[in-house]
Amino acid sequence: MLAAAERVLERDGLVGLTLRAVAREAGVSHAAPTHHFGDLTGLLSELAAIGFRRFSEAMVAARNSETHPLMKGMANAKAYIAYGQARPGMFSLMFRNERIDMTRPSLHEAATAAFEGLASAIGAGRNEKLEGEALEALSLDQAAAIARAWSLVHGFTTLLLDGRLQDILHRLPEGTGVDQLLDAMLRSMVPRPAGMG
Repeated sequence: MLAAAERVLERDGLVGLTLRAVAREAGVSHAAPTHHFGDLTGLLSELAAIGFRRFSEAMVAARNSETHPLMKGMANAKAYIAYGQARPGMFSLMFRNERIDMTRPSLHEAATAAFEGLASAIGAGRNEKLEGEALEALSLDQAAAIARAWSLVHGFTTLLLDGRLQDILHRLPEGTGVDQLLDAMLRSMVPRPAGMG
């Protein structure tokens, strides 16, 4: 049923994702989704948990493809955005708190793991270990670094999915596109050595 729910989500969007639509897509009785998930929030929460697990896997694979800490961070950011582009419906669902129940254990665990991976990648770029107990008590500077990077990649992804970057993109030099814009934005976040202005 979760696979059917994902197909409905990507085809018809969040507005089209109902228990009845999922039952129809899965070829089961209308009561089956309620029996398994309780209600639509239960189904959406379990679906979002799957999304967060895949999201985390994509970012881990991207980080592991690089050796330098700064490149790991850039790869992580690019994987974040690529996931949103590949699965816009799922990406939207994962960050819609009014439609999901973050207290459900599977969703809470999956979303926490995704956040911890993001924070760890940011910490590595700063030559800091931000995992485990170190994530429980962040300094203001560490929290600002995480929020800044997260805001950049999430905002960029959202603007891209909503078609709101088109005005900027059409003003870029010939042959310059989304990838080059993203790369320039990510590189602008990398601290420059002293004296390099």
